[in-house]
Amino acid sequence: MKENRPWIEYIIQPEQEGMALQEILTGQMKISRRMIQKLTRTKGILYNGKPTFLKRPVKAGHVVQVAAEVSNRQTLLPQPIPFGILYEDQEILVINKPAGINVHPIHSGQTDTLANGIAWHMREQGLAAPVRLVHRLDRDTSGILIVGKSAFAHQHLDRQLRERKLMRRYLALVEGEVEEEQGTLAYPIGRDPENPVKRKVRQDGEPAVTHFWLREKWKGASLLELSLETGRTHQIRVHLAHHGYPVLGDRQYGHPSLLIKRQALHAFRLSFTHPRTGAPLELEAPLAEDMAAAIEQLKQQNG
Repeated sequence: MKENRPWIEYIIQPEQEGMALQEILTGQMKISRRMIQKLTRTKGILYNGKPTFLKRPVKAGHVVQVAAEVSNRQTLLPQPIPFGILYEDQEILVINKPAGINVHPIHSGQTDTLANGIAWHMREQGLAAPVRLVHRLDRDTSGILIVGKSAFAHQHLDRQLRERKLMRRYLALVEGEVEEEQGTLAYPIGRDPENPVKRKVRQDGEPAVTHFWLREKWKGASLLELSLETGRTHQIRVHLAHHGYPVLGDRQYGHPSLLIKRQALHAFRLSFTHPRTGAPLELEAPLAEDMAAAIEQLKQQNG
């Protein structure tokens, strides 16, 4: 008998007859070997409703069932912290993160983070699984974030991120008038030896690639659209500062601004494939109010 938890089902196709069950799991169902190991320990893989072994040959029309969740342990304190929901279903939660809040605890016991709010939201739905964020945003960056509501969904989305199939787009207001219509910043990034909290471009750093497109410019400022090919800490901010156009209001890598009280960086678009249905999804987060106000002020100042 299956437990009362969500399960993913897959029907064996005629051309797959004779394949090993494990080939179906890692191939057609795209389940990671690490998750398969956890599922075998918790009887989370069934064949026609019964536990089985991974090397067994499968038959056309038979059903493989995989538990979507491998853990019911939530270690975060649920707290009623508000955030905007852009999309939600059984598998995923896509949210619009406000600026000025940490995504997750930086040290043990820290509370009042976005992850605490997500834990509260999931508990209200009767879910006790861990909060599984697929990617991160800096404290003072606003915009779109995706959460896998089960181990199955998270490992699918994490694979897309690693294979560069989960695409992220950002908007940034930067100091200065950018000359290029578009460009690529390919500078390696490592820790700043003088400040371990910061990052800097350095020859022995990790490879990092950022693409940008000029959307609009005014006297003393420009609006850029950016995409990440890699996901280094503070990547956009470090790259733009090194290129001579620091993000407006970025006190770490640029200068304070009268137009906005935090770095003017917003994650506005996310493109990915739904972990259960395989359907392509593209979602956008409305521009944060303080960035919209800064753009409006720039337009007024430039007549």
